[in-house]
Amino acid sequence: MNSQDRLRIWIEQGNVSISQLFFSSYKQLGIRDLDAMLVMQLMSFAEDGQGLPGPSDISARMSLSGEEIGHGLQRLMQSGFLTIERTMDENGVLNENYSLQPLWTRLVDAQVLGCSGKEEESRQAEEGEIFALFEQEFGRLLSPMECETISMWFDQDGHSADLIKAALREAVIARKVSLRYIDRILFEWKKKNIRTVQEAEGEARNFRGQSQPPRHASGNETKRKVPFYNWLEERD
Repeated sequence: MNSQDRLRIWIEQGNVSISQLFFSSYKQLGIRDLDAMLVMQLMSFAEDGQGLPGPSDISARMSLSGEEIGHGLQRLMQSGFLTIERTMDENGVLNENYSLQPLWTRLVDAQVLGCSGKEEESRQAEEGEIFALFEQEFGRLLSPMECETISMWFDQDGHSADLIKAALREAVIARKVSLRYIDRILFEWKKKNIRTVQEAEGEARNFRGQSQPPRHASGNETKRKVPFYNWLEERD
């Protein structure tokens, strides 16, 4: 039985409520008190039919500024407790809402296992290191959408932390440090079944080796800049 089924049965049988489970366990998951209150506010907005409230909307209900709310949302997303869920209605309109399902899953796992699990803790530590590395290179905090994109590289695409670091390094070398550029690098590597840092470095070296200009007839090597792989170019 998976965590979602277990949670549904617990609620239906009256054994536990979301708020009861959350307040008894959020400290165990390392959630701050202020962020716990932010979670409850998100639940309240969802019950009112507002699935994606802005920081200013939430701030109007709390004693925190919009900037502090934004940082709290970012912490929840970076920790893997909060995601942005996209759905399409019958008219083809895309809707976006915050989803706390990852948090509820972690809470149930913590109740069943008695802890969040060593493997999960290790994965969260790796993700936290990647978020910090990107913020260092970008020179700013990541937006919630950027956090969501990076989480998708782990969860949906199955990229390792080392491979994501290699893609970031490739973008830095090429002086094209943007999430779109890095996403394209990872897309190309996945398409070519490149799964290790060594394979990724070999792919980049291969391209650069084919791009060297010829020598002059005198034998003197032309002065050049090392060509870099432009991953945003269309290629076969």
